[in-house]
Amino acid sequence: MLKDNLTLSGKTILVTGAAGFIGANLVKRLFAEGHDSIKVIGIDSITDYYDVNIKYERLKELESIGQDWTFIKGNIADKATISELFRKYRPQIVVNLAAQAGVRYSITNPDAYIESNIIGFYNILEECRHSYDDGSEGVQHLLYASSSSVYGSNKKVPYSTDDKVDNPVSLYAATKKSNELMAHAYSKLYDIPSTGLRFFTVYGPAGRPDMAYFGFSNKLVAGKKIQIFNYGNCRRDFTYIDDIVEGVIRVMRHAPERKTGDDGLPVPPYKVYNIGNSHPENLLDFVTILQEELVAAGVLPQNYNFEDHRELVPMQPGDVPVTYADTTPLETDFGFRPSTSLRDGLRKFAQWYVTYCNSSSFTTNK
Repeated sequence: MLKDNLTLSGKTILVTGAAGFIGANLVKRLFAEGHDSIKVIGIDSITDYYDVNIKYERLKELESIGQDWTFIKGNIADKATISELFRKYRPQIVVNLAAQAGVRYSITNPDAYIESNIIGFYNILEECRHSYDDGSEGVQHLLYASSSSVYGSNKKVPYSTDDKVDNPVSLYAATKKSNELMAHAYSKLYDIPSTGLRFFTVYGPAGRPDMAYFGFSNKLVAGKKIQIFNYGNCRRDFTYIDDIVEGVIRVMRHAPERKTGDDGLPVPPYKVYNIGNSHPENLLDFVTILQEELVAAGVLPQNYNFEDHRELVPMQPGDVPVTYADTTPLETDFGFRPSTSLRDGLRKFAQWYVTYCNSSSFTTNK
């Protein structure tokens, strides 16, 4: 197991996508751990890709924490904004979670992915590079969100970070693979310690409404049918949000070590890890558990007829039949493996969803 080579106490940490699902939960966890003199800078453009009220509710919760927290509404694709942020705050750890998410949306709205996932990430890399100018200590660790989508049409499971990922089946996946290649190049050229994290189907309370579990819940409450793709023959490695954040925190504390190769040039201080539950669930089983937990939480009536609200349909473009994380390197290096069961995770979501349905702060878009 790797030893921590970074302490988070006393650090200035930049979290992009801070109003997002993972970003907001990460910031909350950083403050909850009680690190001394920790300063967190968050940036988010608050796009309307999904209900912005959920994003503002997350930010409201962060504001209530009352610690050294600064939020900037801005777009990482705006070079001037990012340059000024780095100049003013000089972050020592950068966690880039800002991205245009969603596989299907990338088919109809490709511009958003190029802007945020390519140009935005390039701006982050450039500022990390220039953070070392004039002998400054600069960024000590760059972490960035990749995705299980990079595995594309790979047929070998579980997915290992040693596998080739040259067959993306969506532009979203292609941009995430591009992020890994760009980070590797910058790590090699400028000795930037960087770690990519391939997240597997993240879910939980106050999550993204475009994700299946959330969208299904909205439709079931409205009495509509839900479409189950590939006739229910999909399997997904669902990963609860707390497990994702735990993995990010552990990886943050160990930056890939800088070394010099035989050629006298830097060996890229670069790593990539899967963070997934390593237990893919059949989509039909997932839907059954979700419905049962929505009934238990009082969202759906006790006599709810599940069968009348399901429709089995073909696979959607850009989708893959299975996602399945090999987390052996994460376990070996950090002694951690996500373990929250789907039943427990969906129960917590369903209990939160009651509040979501009853709150005037949210627009449910049912």
